[in-house]
Amino acid sequence: MKAITILTIALSLFMLNACTQNPVGIGAKAPSGAEVLFDGTAESLHENWIYWEGPRFAAEMPVKWEIVNDPVDKGTVMSSDDPAVVDHKYGSADIVTKKEYRDFRIHVEFLIEQEGGNSGVYLQNRYEIQILDNDSTQHGMAAVINEIDSPYYAYKGVGNWNSYDMVFRAARFKDGKRTEKALVSNYFNGIKVYSNIGINQVWGGANSGIDGGNDGGKGITDSPGGIKLQAEGYSVLYRNIWIKELDLTEADTDF
Repeated sequence: MKAITILTIALSLFMLNACTQNPVGIGAKAPSGAEVLFDGTAESLHENWIYWEGPRFAAEMPVKWEIVNDPVDKGTVMSSDDPAVVDHKYGSADIVTKKEYRDFRIHVEFLIEQEGGNSGVYLQNRYEIQILDNDSTQHGMAAVINEIDSPYYAYKGVGNWNSYDMVFRAARFKDGKRTEKALVSNYFNGIKVYSNIGINQVWGGANSGIDGGNDGGKGITDSPGGIKLQAEGYSVLYRNIWIKELDLTEADTDF
């Protein structure tokens, strides 16, 4: 009996430690060693984010993403509906972190306020994880855009908070040539929806991010990049964004 009790306690501690190290889903708190990129305040927005000045850039600093009341819970959040965006032209007023990253674990929460609402989370300001209501194609919700089908079944719908929990490993290079593709795994609203997806290229052209205009998006370069959030002229809200840098020596992002 004593041995069973000790085993039970040990298993409980193991599970607690696992949950502490890898929290997923709505409300997941930043673990030890993580950086909080957005906590709902204007201070964290302006401290950590700037506009991405790509070919279509049309805004002016400081960032005009508005801090608004959370429509579901207490607190404040930010809206991607930037006034500089005309005709839903992405790249006009996207925001990107001041800091750049290679391998990392990231948590992002978002809420689409209107049908058809569109935004996106860009890993290394290259690879888009789509945010798009009412689309379950390879261009749709939570897809590694144009690489896999959307795991739309995990989406909570308009007016509800959703979360991405991702581990990303940057592409690897030797003598200036890519030898390993970037990899990503994702828990969408706490559900593991894909693991170790190899990302072939940057999609969307030069207005989409780093390397988008390089050899049709296939010319991936060996450089870090920031986390970018896309403004497409829709009210998509964001909150509770944090990131933890990793050093993934093995080609594995499963967690």
